[in-house]
Amino acid sequence: MSSSKWLVALGLAAVLVLGVAACGSSNSTSGGSGESGDLSGSIRIDGSSTVGPLTQAVAEEFNKQNPGVDVTVGQSGTGGGFEKFCAGETDINDASREIESDEVAACKKSGVKYGDATVANDAITVVLNPSNPNDCLSVEQLAQIWGPKDSASKWSEVKGAESSFDADVQRFGPGTTSGTFDYFTDAVNGEEGVQTKDYNNVGEDDNQTVTGVEGSEGGIGYFGFSYFQENAESLKAAEVENEDGQCVTPEEKTVQDGSYNPLGRELFIYPSDKALADPAVKAFVDFYIENVNEIAPSVGFIPLTEDQLSKAKAQIAKLAS
Repeated sequence: MSSSKWLVALGLAAVLVLGVAACGSSNSTSGGSGESGDLSGSIRIDGSSTVGPLTQAVAEEFNKQNPGVDVTVGQSGTGGGFEKFCAGETDINDASREIESDEVAACKKSGVKYGDATVANDAITVVLNPSNPNDCLSVEQLAQIWGPKDSASKWSEVKGAESSFDADVQRFGPGTTSGTFDYFTDAVNGEEGVQTKDYNNVGEDDNQTVTGVEGSEGGIGYFGFSYFQENAESLKAAEVENEDGQCVTPEEKTVQDGSYNPLGRELFIYPSDKALADPAVKAFVDFYIENVNEIAPSVGFIPLTEDQLSKAKAQIAKLAS
């Protein structure tokens, strides 16, 4: 997380402190168990490297009111996180996609019951080197670059792209345990997990995509919107041609109104029902949902709509009941 983002996030502290203080013992940080600050224990979170910075920012604000609760946030990828979560090793999994059938089966086998809540919106952002003259890419063009067979080796080979731009295509993308990898491959190539192997696999370190694309004239990569926000001065975000044939910029408005398709998505947390029985975990999750729309923009995430926020609150309430 960039220092400038954290300075903005820290600026939220005073607002959140006042809000929590005004709520008294009924505020979300108390978990229904005493005054704010009385809670103790530990909360183990893992999963998506996209959602991780948001959860970390929420944890920092939560700890200001509950210093006795130790919140750890890992970033092993959505899939890697679900492996730990379904084995009962973590309390909450951050996810940049919905849980999949094999993960559902793994949780069921281990007796781990869970719920989910949408915590933010995201635009998977296709980033280019600023010297790339292409401004808008269609899904078909992205598939020519990222598809599993006969992927373009030069930009001049991409049909409909700027023919005079002959730079080598240098791909940078997440590893196979990433929810962003799953979502992007499904949206672009029509099948989850199917993608050319001729790319620089950065695992869960999106900063490698930033440096790779920045340092290569024909560089291209993809990751969550927050990482582009952090590096907008050194990278170029491609517009994506949506299903209506419109070139659409990744931004709050286009994601919330659904026009940034098919690369607009929701981001989730998955707490287990066993974990929510712990007052500290319940207080953290309640705090997360109550305050996420104030925290999310400060760390580059797109806030929930009112309808999404209402549904998230209802989902958590149902799981905790």
